[in-house]
Amino acid sequence: MSDLPDKEFTNPRAEHGFMGRTCSISAVGAYVPERIVTNRDLEKIVDTTDEWITSRTGIKERRIAADDEATSDLGAKAALIAMERAGVTPEEIDFIIVATITPDMPFPSTACLIQQKIGAHRAAAVDIEAACSGFIYGLEIGQQFIMSRTYDCVLVIGAEKLSSIIDWKDRNTCVLFGDGAGAAILQHRPQAHGLLTACMGADGRKANILAMPGGGSLHPATEASVHDRLHYLRMDGKEVFKNAVTAMCRAAKEALKRCDITVDNIKCIIPHQANKRIIDAVGDRLKARPDQLFMNLDKYGNTSAASVAVALDEAVEQGKIERGDLILLVVFGAGLTWGAAVIEW
Repeated sequence: MSDLPDKEFTNPRAEHGFMGRTCSISAVGAYVPERIVTNRDLEKIVDTTDEWITSRTGIKERRIAADDEATSDLGAKAALIAMERAGVTPEEIDFIIVATITPDMPFPSTACLIQQKIGAHRAAAVDIEAACSGFIYGLEIGQQFIMSRTYDCVLVIGAEKLSSIIDWKDRNTCVLFGDGAGAAILQHRPQAHGLLTACMGADGRKANILAMPGGGSLHPATEASVHDRLHYLRMDGKEVFKNAVTAMCRAAKEALKRCDITVDNIKCIIPHQANKRIIDAVGDRLKARPDQLFMNLDKYGNTSAASVAVALDEAVEQGKIERGDLILLVVFGAGLTWGAAVIEW
């Protein structure tokens, strides 16, 4: 057991004998492209309206990367901001984990490309792919290396250029997504509990309700695959909504239970920023107060793995979260994948 001060919650890792050392988020950073595409802009290219998009999703605008701006560019810019805030040099970074479904290319990894761009040449680097759940998966993987003393400084990035895989002729999906990146520096912080627990899950039986069929070994790029528009994201919105609410609530409740707390103990809940109706439904089922729920999807839309990372950065910058506060991150994505994490900030 550690010599950490008593807290009004349980640290599940310590309770189960897993406490090598704690892992905290030292700093976060985010970057979104300059170009703003509003709902009014989309009215000009697909059969939709600002009222339809806003009432069904809560999204008013989204950021779209430039043609020559790749996922690694977005991720590198977010990483450099987080590094500066944490006072971490490139040489101090031991491991880079990048969560993305829109890598610059199938290989090498986007993490390796970001490593080069930020100058972290001694760091190990790897991509993970858990869609919109990727940032929580990355945090959980990274903290294992900190707690085991394998590494002292881990950089976790969620970065996406979703505009590169969106079918701009499909009004049901093109209005939902945007581009962006968020990053977190993980380190041991003395006298802090940090990342308390993460509950993650997946259900591959429902992989088909949210997917991009083309581009892999099942449907490699061919003239036919391009003609059939297999290289664009496809989604069954009703099924995604139903599964998202159920899975996010289940994961959040389990995470709170592990820490022996209730939602009332949480200062800020940051859900995956996909749809206002999903966020409202999750908040209602968790019996959360409106002031606990943080939302910024009206400005950015769904940025997949970057979503909660960008929102976390904004919540901190706006003073919604202070050191010592308990926060809850809860996510859902293709796979299907989901997760929830309780963090002492």
